[in-house]
Amino acid sequence: MLPTVAHVLDLEVMRRGLPQVVAGADHLERPVRWVHVSELPDVAGMLQGGELVLSTGIALPEDREGLARYVRELADIGAAGLVIEYGRRYFDTLPRALVHAAEQRGLPLIALRRELRFVAVTEAVHALVVNAQLEQLRTSEAIHQVFNELVVEGAEPSEVVRQVARIAGSPVVLENLAHQVLAHDPAGRPEAELLEDWERRSRGVRPAGRTGHDPRSGWLVTTVGARGQDWGRLVLVQEPGPPPEGGPHPYTMLLERGASALALNRLVVRDRESLERQTHRTLLSGILTHALTVSEVALRAQALGVPLEGRRLVGAVLRQRRGPIPAALEAQARLRDFTELAASAVRTCRLSALVGALDDEGVGVLIALGPQQDEHAALDAFAAALRRLAAEAARDPAAPAPVVAVGSSVGSVRDARRTLLEATQVADAALHDGPGGRASSYYRLPDVRLRGLLHLLRDDARLQTYVERELGPLLAFDAEHNGQLVQMLRIYLEQGRNKSAAADAAHLSRPSFYDRLHKVERILGVDLDQVESCLSLHVALLALDAVRR
Repeated sequence: MLPTVAHVLDLEVMRRGLPQVVAGADHLERPVRWVHVSELPDVAGMLQGGELVLSTGIALPEDREGLARYVRELADIGAAGLVIEYGRRYFDTLPRALVHAAEQRGLPLIALRRELRFVAVTEAVHALVVNAQLEQLRTSEAIHQVFNELVVEGAEPSEVVRQVARIAGSPVVLENLAHQVLAHDPAGRPEAELLEDWERRSRGVRPAGRTGHDPRSGWLVTTVGARGQDWGRLVLVQEPGPPPEGGPHPYTMLLERGASALALNRLVVRDRESLERQTHRTLLSGILTHALTVSEVALRAQALGVPLEGRRLVGAVLRQRRGPIPAALEAQARLRDFTELAASAVRTCRLSALVGALDDEGVGVLIALGPQQDEHAALDAFAAALRRLAAEAARDPAAPAPVVAVGSSVGSVRDARRTLLEATQVADAALHDGPGGRASSYYRLPDVRLRGLLHLLRDDARLQTYVERELGPLLAFDAEHNGQLVQMLRIYLEQGRNKSAAADAAHLSRPSFYDRLHKVERILGVDLDQVESCLSLHVALLALDAVRR
């Protein structure tokens, strides 16, 4: 960090002049980029900002307006402060007009009550400035080295976030466009305190530009994305208050370098994964990400004893009913055990299939059916076997059955991705049903309808942007006023736009409910009597449920 005006005043060489702050005492934390000695009344034209001006005042204007103009020009150029030495022009006090103008513009004005050699001051301050600049270069190089190594090693987002938090000494959060936390590091502070009510707090922080500081919250925020595709924000959480005066926030470069590493990680992680693993998961991942060609998938699957060519392929995605969120290591162990249960169910039913974890929560299965195998019978048997094995593993016959979601069958390896994606969509939407919500043993696309489509698109930045465009002002209003207008809108649309029924469902009097609907209309700028507006809002609410999942 560059030395501040306060730091300069505390130097031994400066203390010899008995400095006295006569104006702008609240702005002594301004950084000093350089020291400039001048007696010219129009010196501002020679400055670039951040200079501490030293003068005897001998050539300053005599009139009140001239002194005010002199201060105004220094303040406009961004001078760090003005130091005037007594003894040549002024002896005991500085002109009232000069002091008043400096106080009004927040420009630190210092009087030296004893004569000083200005050259000694400039040498001392410039040594500090040069040392600060060298330290800044060393720090910048060290930061770039850290993040270059993370990018080369393909570090996970959580590791990038951890390094940013370590260097800054403050909590850091990576969120998506829907303000959901993807990764975080509390930097030794209580995790619950950092994440509590995160979405509402984050919605209120919208600094201008791709990187900006919000004085009200104290947060420094930068956008994460590459190739014109923004997908999240990296947030450095600090105490409320403005950053140091004069120049960017000291951690701007650190945060932007972390965001770049995250963006690069997202661009390369899929290709890297397809080359590192030679398992069922590799093949499933290769199918979904197009990292492997059709011929490569067929060849490798054949080598694994799962022939795909000439078979009917059915994608299935398995998810466990959600309970308390486990710790990371426990979650990995649960997913590993769940994958083994799925593989056991495949073997029990004597099916030919690829089985592997798709993400942190679910297992993918690509079943290859022979010409004589009945699709429904095979899927029903598989779901029943999985349900039985899961109950045995939990040692509880009443344990919630896993969700088994199935895509449409396809006739070629080229279309395998479509059936797996469809199954993923169905699985995510089916989790909203209760454990006993269906009599059949598995879900298909007709069972989840529009909600399923929105779950398929939930990670798409365009859908998140659509939700923010349609509901953003209402969500922001509820967050700021602790309101329930979004819930009122949801009830109204779920009741088929029947205001009387909606008022009853909301347990409000009709006038009170109608008043809330009018407020919704004013905030969103829509007419709730228009069918198209209501349809758009209803889709946005379903999409909000999907992205929040």
